[in-house]
Amino acid sequence: MEFWIVKQDNFYITTPIYYPSGQPHMGHAYSSIIADVFARFKRNDNCKVFFLTGTDEHGLKIQKAAEKNNLDPLIHCNKISKIFKDLTKKLNLSNDDFIRTTEERHHKAVTELWNRLVKSGDIYLSKYKGWYSVSDEAYYNVDEVSEKNGKKFSTFSGSQVEWVEEESFFFKLSAWEKKLLEFYEKNKKFILPTSRRNEVINFVKSGLKDLSVSRTSFTWGIKVPNNSNHVIYVWLDALTNYLSALNFPNISDKLYKNFWPASLHVIGKDILRFHAIYWPAFLLAANIEPPHRVFGHGWILSGDEKMSKSKGNILNPLEIIDKYGIDSLRYYLMKEVSHGSDGSISLKNLELCINSDLANNYGNLCQRVFSFVKNNCNSKVKKNNNTTDSDKKLFDQINQSLKGLRDEMNNQNLNNYIKSVINISFLTNKYINDEEPWKLKKTNNERMNNILYIALEQIAKISILLNPIIPNSTNKVLESLNMTAKSINLAFLDKGNIFDGEIKIKELDILFKKIT
Repeated sequence: MEFWIVKQDNFYITTPIYYPSGQPHMGHAYSSIIADVFARFKRNDNCKVFFLTGTDEHGLKIQKAAEKNNLDPLIHCNKISKIFKDLTKKLNLSNDDFIRTTEERHHKAVTELWNRLVKSGDIYLSKYKGWYSVSDEAYYNVDEVSEKNGKKFSTFSGSQVEWVEEESFFFKLSAWEKKLLEFYEKNKKFILPTSRRNEVINFVKSGLKDLSVSRTSFTWGIKVPNNSNHVIYVWLDALTNYLSALNFPNISDKLYKNFWPASLHVIGKDILRFHAIYWPAFLLAANIEPPHRVFGHGWILSGDEKMSKSKGNILNPLEIIDKYGIDSLRYYLMKEVSHGSDGSISLKNLELCINSDLANNYGNLCQRVFSFVKNNCNSKVKKNNNTTDSDKKLFDQINQSLKGLRDEMNNQNLNNYIKSVINISFLTNKYINDEEPWKLKKTNNERMNNILYIALEQIAKISILLNPIIPNSTNKVLESLNMTAKSINLAFLDKGNIFDGEIKIKELDILFKKIT
């Protein structure tokens, strides 16, 4: 049985915590908006939701960035973390908390997890020799490194690596190889999409080596308990944020009791290994139940390349929001980028998407129906039970489109979900064109009312279904339908209709201006 069904009342979703060594870019926006869409959908489906995002503020990369700017690392983190916190408002995120790994509550959780791993016998002291990427804060095997122009690079991420030799504490990752494979087999949807699951399983089957989980070559991080010469490896530190936000190690805390294990970690595919291998191994070793699912989305590309600061091909989400609006950006990213694959975006395609789906389809549907009802029906229409074959055809088509929408969202198939909802808008537009209510005012007022009532009913359904994706615009429509916040829920998926008898409307301004 799907965990979304088993735990339908409580839903804990997280974004990656972002590394504040630079400015936010489209990749940050993409991960955050995906998580926000799922969080809003579950709230609209009457679930209790806890949605977490935040910043990962320890490690050598942060220390170097602070030194470059002649700042104390914490002052540097305070400055950059605020930018990411402000971004949550610009992206219209509905997060319940914003965690920083420099907070005391996080230090407590990391220390507790470390002590549990020591107690279980999964941590030992030795010496590390190998390739390390400062940019990724990750270790790479010899077969994952290639040489170019006399420098070494990770074949996995493309980041430069350097040879490191130092005393280190190790986590016995190799001892968890079989248990992880058993865990994946028992929890077949722990990793989505399936292509990511296959990547992880193949990697684990190829053999796991013990993982270095401390460093002595830098100081900016959480000290290893009882050994201040060592700093805890940034990924063991960072991953624990999902626990520390729930006030772990206080397992009797209401947040922890209600929301752990996490329902869904939304991450980029480049950090899948940390979340799908290291994280469940740490948790199982510490006798803590692993999260239910890790969803590894693809990269946002500019042309054929991943967006990155070093390549200078970053599209600034804040600039796009200022020009086109937050709902337009949210819709475009969710519709046009397949959530299991890499997605190439451009301003031209953004404008085409705004025009075709938002201005000409959904926006036009709302505008034409609201304007007609205001001008010809004194802003209200009544339902009657005299349905025609064309009405029944529309109902059947829409009911077909509504089928499985929960499953699409519950399996992170956002693209399919959006296509189905936009199809409902298209069908409703076609229905109005075919029925021509403007011709019926003088000849059949009752039939005209029924057509408009049916159209407004569908607009309400479309708006509720699109609400997690474009909340600002859909809230305007729903408010114009005199619907309260409590009535913005997905109950109609089960009971059918939203309204009963009469619909009164308020004036609705243009939602999306066509870009010329």
